[in-house]
Amino acid sequence: MLTCLQLALFIQGSAEAGAPLPAKSAAEGRLHLWGDLFLADPVFLLILPLVFVAVWHGRSRRGRAAALVPVLPAGPEKKSLLQRCAWLPVPLQLFALLLVVVALARPLRGDVETTSISEGVDLALLIDRSSSMGHEDLERGRSRLSVVKDVVRDFAQRRMTDREGASDYIALFSFARYPQELCPFTLDVDAVRGFLDGVELAQNRDEDGTGIGIALAKAVAVLRTSEAKSRVVVLLTDGENNLDLITPAQAAELAAEEGVRVYTVFAGRFVMDAFGRMREADQAIDTSELEHIAKTTGGRFFRARDRGALERAYAEIEALERTPREDRKFIEHYDLYPALLAWGLGLYLAAWLCACTLARRLP
Repeated sequence: MLTCLQLALFIQGSAEAGAPLPAKSAAEGRLHLWGDLFLADPVFLLILPLVFVAVWHGRSRRGRAAALVPVLPAGPEKKSLLQRCAWLPVPLQLFALLLVVVALARPLRGDVETTSISEGVDLALLIDRSSSMGHEDLERGRSRLSVVKDVVRDFAQRRMTDREGASDYIALFSFARYPQELCPFTLDVDAVRGFLDGVELAQNRDEDGTGIGIALAKAVAVLRTSEAKSRVVVLLTDGENNLDLITPAQAAELAAEEGVRVYTVFAGRFVMDAFGRMREADQAIDTSELEHIAKTTGGRFFRARDRGALERAYAEIEALERTPREDRKFIEHYDLYPALLAWGLGLYLAAWLCACTLARRLP
């Protein structure tokens, strides 16, 4: 059967090179053989033993008839070409019948096409670049902003080259006193990395500050035009809002109305109090506004006191915002039996002609 199917594939491959493709089959593959080969009616394979019995029975009858020849050569003689061909009809008949039986089992070649349907997430990343982001408490010898840029860069890389097969659009914003859209929504991870590398601390007093409400409102306004099923903001800061042109509560309500989910991250171990002394952030900072934003919009609030905690926060956000994916498979079958049937009938005809001519036996 293996040789029969290989012959069918060879014939079909040769035909496809210079002829129209075979018609698609409406049959369903009930028995998977290997690769893309199936049988639609494998029950016909039960006929195979009958093929061997029939050929053996016919052969035995011809053998008995040959034994009735009254005169045999007295000694061994050199066989002629015709005598050497006397064995051909039997294997030709056997192979022909095998081809016909396999054709009745209706071999199919299946083409499997897999498509992935996924809903991407539009992610707006907001990074605080106020002067306080220059403190070195997340990692020894490095500023908060430098560490944050590393972590956000890795996060963006994972989201934009999703391991599960779907990519997210990402936009990058920085803010101090006022926000700035650095990179519009894109799938170009190199562009995001380039803009992220260019984020620097606020250099003068006029631009310094922490406008959380204004920054969030800016990101929500940009997301308003997005058609993505899921729209998300990840807002990172190391301080409290100190510009009330738009308060964090107002921005949170705006995000909730637009269906934008906001994750807020507070990064930093120490803050400077009114007397210029460094104190633990737990004692000197009020994170209630950040917590309120996350709760109002259906997101979460994270506290990161070092690089490890910051990485875990972004990893958890990534896990919460998994990109759904659906795989669909389409199987199209092509019939192989016409080639097998044609060759089977052809070989049987050749066996009959051979038996009547080259391999003819006297009664």
